[in-house]
Amino acid sequence: MHPMLNIAVRAARAAGNLIARNIGQQGQFSVEEKKKDDLVTDIDRECERTVISVLQRSYRDHAFLGEESGLTGNTESEFQWVIDPIDGTTNFVQGIGHCAVSIALKRAGKTEVAVVFDPLMNEMFTAARGEGASLNGRRIRVASRTALDGALICTAFPVRYRERMGAYLELFSNLIDNCADIRRTGCASLDLCYVACGRFDGYLEQGLKAWDFAAGELIVREAGGLVTDYTGTPGYVKSGNILCGNPNVVRALLNVCNPQDLPAILR
Repeated sequence: MHPMLNIAVRAARAAGNLIARNIGQQGQFSVEEKKKDDLVTDIDRECERTVISVLQRSYRDHAFLGEESGLTGNTESEFQWVIDPIDGTTNFVQGIGHCAVSIALKRAGKTEVAVVFDPLMNEMFTAARGEGASLNGRRIRVASRTALDGALICTAFPVRYRERMGAYLELFSNLIDNCADIRRTGCASLDLCYVACGRFDGYLEQGLKAWDFAAGELIVREAGGLVTDYTGTPGYVKSGNILCGNPNVVRALLNVCNPQDLPAILR
């Protein structure tokens, strides 16, 4: 295993233990609303401190971008760890067993290693650039479906960008007319990993932040998938509008999400 990936796995397990001990235990931890419908708990913050502490023991001169603490460490370093301590905080608070720790390492802007750990299922998704993607140490690949017909697609409504909802509902209608069924899970990092291991045929969502997708997108790409924005470019890195699957599914999803037909989807 890549040495930096090994340390990231150790950090993810340490934070995952905190998640497993506290999930759904409302009253045992504080819950705040950062902004409307965007929750944070003191367990999120404790998990982030735990991840950074484990990483810093080996990499004191690196930078750290955490969802809760922002940019810390050596901000001039070419190495930056991108951390979502609990992806799926609402699920965590409600006791829904679908959330994850997400950790990615970027070097000079390129993602080198990635870990997404689901502590409730004890599933560790990992990838290193050029070395493939794995689930609990076994190689994974995206599904081989050739079209949207029969496909299971994962998505999420833009609840934090409600001004986009009308256009998104039109997209949703187009999508469900062209595939077998749709899922919405509330955890972007696991959605990406489920595409990587073939559980979902494709996935699309709007307005994600770097910590939501930094690890998952490398895992998808190393599993043979494509990751684009809604126009077929790598613009998701800035916009957070992400779409992925195998090349055939991505091509079909881009046709459904064509901004020329639905220009309001990108507003």
